[in-house]
Amino acid sequence: MASGMLTIQREGGALTLTLNRAEKRNALSRALRQEIVSELSAAAKDTEVRAVVLTGDGPVFCAGFDRSEFASEGGMAEVFAEANEYHHRIYTFPKPLIAAVNGPALGGGCDLVAMCDFRLAAPSTLFGQPQVRFGAAAAYELMRTVMPDGAAREMCLSGRLLNADEALRIGLVNRIVSPAELVGEANRLAMDLATMPEDMPESTKRGFIAQQPPLFES
Repeated sequence: MASGMLTIQREGGALTLTLNRAEKRNALSRALRQEIVSELSAAAKDTEVRAVVLTGDGPVFCAGFDRSEFASEGGMAEVFAEANEYHHRIYTFPKPLIAAVNGPALGGGCDLVAMCDFRLAAPSTLFGQPQVRFGAAAAYELMRTVMPDGAAREMCLSGRLLNADEALRIGLVNRIVSPAELVGEANRLAMDLATMPEDMPESTKRGFIAQQPPLFES
């Protein structure tokens, strides 16, 4: 089922949300961010949804925020301020989130991956915060929650991109999966979580949220 800029699939207790702006490299426009928040809010309340997979259509997972919106009144600062609620909802989503990273995850796309509990990546994937090269701040506090501090500092200061092998080595990625099997493997993981005893994944996730740094607070 397509919902604007998202494609939505349900299988048992697993929900898959596919970013569906391939022509824009799945850039996170305001409208797409709102759709993600809406679907995750509904999933949080749906007792039949036990885990959620996030992936992208086409060769790119997500190229970051839609830079065309930076030219609007208020500019970059307003866009990032408005996006705080979007980040907070994903960062505190109360059920397991699985990223099936089918291609480059840059800027806000890298942030989206970092806010997930599992990160499966195709071999061609690249990760990074290249927005620092055009004057947008990197998400250092978020990135250091999922990778060593030294690596987070290098990524956020230099904008250097990491390939899938390097991301796996430092723990940013859980495992590398072939493109043909990536989404299927993520769905199998979600379905496995869905078969666990009632409230088990959710109670564990609540423990994670209680211990993680209080980022994106209002």
